[in-house]
Amino acid sequence: MGRLARFLIYMIRLLFLQNMVISVEILSKSKLEKCEKRTDSNDELNCTTKIVINMAVPSGSSGGEAFVVAEIVEVEENSTNNMQTLRVPPVITVNKSSAYALYQLTYIRDVPFKPQEFFVKTRKCQPDAGANVVKICERLRDEDGHIIEHTRPICCPCGPRRRAPSSCGNIFDKLIKGKANTAHCLRFPGDWFHVFGIGQQSIGFSVRIEMKTGNKVSEVIVGPENRTATSKDNFLKVNLIGDFVGYTSIPTFEDFYLVIPRQGSPGQPNDLGRNLSMWMLLERVRFTLDGVECNKIGVSYDAFNGQPNFCSSPFWSCLHNQLWNFWEADQNRIKRGQVPLYGVQGKYERINEHPDAGSHSFSIGVTEVLNTNLLIELRADDIDFVFQRSPGKIMSVTVPTFEALTQFGVATITAKNTGEVEASYSLTFDCSKGVAHMEEQFFIMKPKEISARSFKVYPTTDQAARYVCSAILKDSEFSEVDRAECQFSTTATVFENGSQREMLGLFRLQLPHTVYLYELGSTFRFTFSYISHRACVAMAFTSERLVRSSL
Repeated sequence: MGRLARFLIYMIRLLFLQNMVISVEILSKSKLEKCEKRTDSNDELNCTTKIVINMAVPSGSSGGEAFVVAEIVEVEENSTNNMQTLRVPPVITVNKSSAYALYQLTYIRDVPFKPQEFFVKTRKCQPDAGANVVKICERLRDEDGHIIEHTRPICCPCGPRRRAPSSCGNIFDKLIKGKANTAHCLRFPGDWFHVFGIGQQSIGFSVRIEMKTGNKVSEVIVGPENRTATSKDNFLKVNLIGDFVGYTSIPTFEDFYLVIPRQGSPGQPNDLGRNLSMWMLLERVRFTLDGVECNKIGVSYDAFNGQPNFCSSPFWSCLHNQLWNFWEADQNRIKRGQVPLYGVQGKYERINEHPDAGSHSFSIGVTEVLNTNLLIELRADDIDFVFQRSPGKIMSVTVPTFEALTQFGVATITAKNTGEVEASYSLTFDCSKGVAHMEEQFFIMKPKEISARSFKVYPTTDQAARYVCSAILKDSEFSEVDRAECQFSTTATVFENGSQREMLGLFRLQLPHTVYLYELGSTFRFTFSYISHRACVAMAFTSERLVRSSL
């Protein structure tokens, strides 16, 4: 990475919009020559120059939409590792849509929201009795007038311990009016819901990349289903490499059914609608698809009428655990400030907001923030590369004498841009053996500007020594424009082993003054140059130390 990492700040300038992308990472960039050999080319190569950018674009907050504008300012030449400035910097606009998990749906059947049991008190209940006797429990007929099977009423005798407790009256009522009884039936007077099976999920999002160079605009759109795209003018090519790390919070619903309110006629709907507050995800085991099981969603006339001990069973037996029960349970949780267990709304974000939403799929928003890796190629044949180059001169190099193995010394190098244009420079400070290597510095100077750069000098020995160093100034093409040599010295580090004896108390000394502190066989030197207007210092030592002052 070396120079590549150091020039990263010049290569691309990012302009962020408020409440959008927080950061974008340039993984690598280069300028390369791409050659193509065709079957009929007679060994001739068709070569084009490309600018290649490997970019990581994160999602927005909670996986939402992200938007970033970047300007390509400089490009690194692969062959020389030199940076080249673009005369008209291309501006990249990247718009990453919200990420979503997409699930395929398979329509199964319609089920009632709230099956209800009705009963009628009568004295002449018969399975084939008309509405004048059993009222709402009269047998049902289809559109063609045919009787719907299992819709006949179930007649139960009167009494206090029956399915619907009722009075049997007196003997005269029985003789004159007939024997009292109750007629029971199942009806579906309310809403109906569509039931869908849920398939495996896939990740969906789109990334729109727009490249503007001067008055020319190129655009492509890529996504998981279309990972590579080229603009119509062949100037821009984008490859969606993928996402860093896999999504970990995407639920699977293969063991669930999705239920949504029925808005029109029975059967496969054309649209799922937007009544999201009624959408629920329920385990498959809670459903009876053929309707023959009691206390499950989808219960039918057959299961209700065929339950054993019908007349001695509690009222509404066979009709528990229905859709309305789960929906009301969720409403109670929401009133208590809790997340719903079954409802989709309130549990997931951006429900069914994917493009081209229909009745064969549904989606939920992905809330993880992950980086999407894009490889962007620009045709560089029509791009002008310019750079400003200016001479320079090293004006001075100063390194004050310092004690070896103290923290460090400081070398100050003053350089001047002696030309007429603003330009970039690099400065190195290399010394002979015994000094740790120092990192090259990069900076920009305006015309005639003088700039002072500092290097921290770390000797590797504790002995007094003299060092020879070279300061080298390079221009924007990394060519040496000036060199200056200097020498500096270090003094030896003072080590003195003294006897240990206890000294307690307080001493004062005039400034400037040097104090040597001996402890455990080592020596430490403290030089006081200024302490307040009285020019004195007080130090208290309360442990086994010997303090020797060079009074």
